[in-house]
Amino acid sequence: MNSSQADAYLHRIGAVRPPRPTSQALRELHLCHLRAVPFENLSIHLGEEIVLEEKRLLDKVVGARRGGFCYELNGAFGALLAALGYEVDLLAARVYGDEGRLGIPYDHLALRVRTEEQDTWLADVGFGTHSHCPLRYAERGEQADPGGVFRIVAVGPDAAGAGGGGPAEAGDLDVVRDGAPQYRLETRSRTLGDFRAGAWWHSTSPLSHFTGSLVCSRITEDGGRITLGGHVLRTTAADGRRTTRELATDEEVLAVYRERFGIELSRVPTVRNRNPNS
Repeated sequence: MNSSQADAYLHRIGAVRPPRPTSQALRELHLCHLRAVPFENLSIHLGEEIVLEEKRLLDKVVGARRGGFCYELNGAFGALLAALGYEVDLLAARVYGDEGRLGIPYDHLALRVRTEEQDTWLADVGFGTHSHCPLRYAERGEQADPGGVFRIVAVGPDAAGAGGGGPAEAGDLDVVRDGAPQYRLETRSRTLGDFRAGAWWHSTSPLSHFTGSLVCSRITEDGGRITLGGHVLRTTAADGRRTTRELATDEEVLAVYRERFGIELSRVPTVRNRNPNS
């Protein structure tokens, strides 16, 4: 990513270029990203190809002002951070599902980020409902965040880990939110291309929850969250109060995509697979 591309990305998320790659700047960039770039799986249901290459990710997130899911959002954000002088590793994770079962390999992409102060953080702008700020990577105690109380738990090869999700590899970490394990993180650095099989599976498999539902969600400026799932608009305030509204027409849906998420669509996406568990 060159300097002009980085500037365009910063403009996209409403952030200024930090003079140095500090921890404070990382926190600000992380929160700006979550507010500006929605977590969404619309490409799957619009028949759009998902390509894990830096240029294609920038074309989508910055040029087309779209969002994406973990591979796209953290892939693009990691490239921005590297361009700003941070040391960035792409890490693979397996997401905890029903009854504590772990998902497929390369189920999720997260970022390990080192700053000029030699602090190391777990940054993740691509997991939907998650921490608003990066988590201290080496901290094993509780970490309070507007998104919940988080812990990063070390698991060994003979331990099931926080969620009992099965054998772990040496060095694996469980990321836990409000007492519930979210994903098991590997610590080996990966490349963006390593995640292509995971992105393909989540984009095509009838067993993937992404092919069976529509989601578009982002953090609001007051610390709440707004989510559009199909024709249902859900708003959660920072104090936890929730409202739900059914949108009656496609025109209303397109207006919400445009006005609340900044996404211009010519048609409403339709769910690709309505029976993901069949």
